[in-house]
Amino acid sequence: MSIIQAIIQGIVQGATEFLPVSSSGHLSLAQHFMGVTVDSLLFDVMLHLGTLFAVLVVYRNLILRLLIAFGQLLRDLFTGRFRWSRMDPDRNLLVMLVIGLLPLFLLFLPIPGSGMKIKDFADLWATDNDIIVEGCALVVTSILLTLGIIATKKQSGGKRGGKVSGRRSFRVPDAVAVGMAQCVAAVFPGLSRSGSTLSVGLMRGISRQTALDYSFILGIPAIVAAAALELKDAINEPMTVGLAPILAGIITSAVVGFLAIKLLRWMVASDKLAVFVWYTLILGIIVIILGILEHQAGYVFSLTSWF
Repeated sequence: MSIIQAIIQGIVQGATEFLPVSSSGHLSLAQHFMGVTVDSLLFDVMLHLGTLFAVLVVYRNLILRLLIAFGQLLRDLFTGRFRWSRMDPDRNLLVMLVIGLLPLFLLFLPIPGSGMKIKDFADLWATDNDIIVEGCALVVTSILLTLGIIATKKQSGGKRGGKVSGRRSFRVPDAVAVGMAQCVAAVFPGLSRSGSTLSVGLMRGISRQTALDYSFILGIPAIVAAAALELKDAINEPMTVGLAPILAGIITSAVVGFLAIKLLRWMVASDKLAVFVWYTLILGIIVIILGILEHQAGYVFSLTSWF
């Protein structure tokens, strides 16, 4: 892999990890059309760590408050002073994050007779050289974002950019619903994790900013867990990607990820999510058409063959 290819994939990872357009889908498509097969799990881990650094920087103050709340929660649990009804906003968010992460354990359930776990479908569809699944998932992302926007309009009385009266705190059903959305998005490349969790939060009546912040913070343990699982396998692999491309990918994904978070926060606050509705819909339809044409032609439309 060249440094240019690493930078391109870093841009794709950094932008799409947080924007509601699916990082897994875009990386799969980028590798598909660039004719690049990334056999290095280490490179994937490093890209994820780059985006993790970006979200830690943006949400450093909230993360610090949650760590303090976690320590206080443990203290109250061991001293018998914990009361569910007396939780402050930070402690409530912490508990709802834990509940929202529980559905991820469903990914490790075995599928009878297949020798696979549910999470294995993500790798299977991302590397099967067939992009129709990614195209369909992108269209579903567009539909979910549309439903989220409709829910936001109802909260604001149907006025574009109107004041949103959604709830600023999560309840158990909200956390479970958003957690299930994240679980399903982890299986289908092209189904945006941030788009799914944000949209479900909005459909549950949560305010835009609260739903977005919850979606980002909920993604931190998911990114760490995915990186840890891949790193365990990557340690036993030979280095197939040079140090320079890895560093280029890390830096690019971190910088672009930081900018993507800032951009999405502004777009959610200013009610401009419709841009992503049209983008994922158009891209999804194009990908489905190209996937069908590839099936008929019997070969991949690689960009490397055009230049």
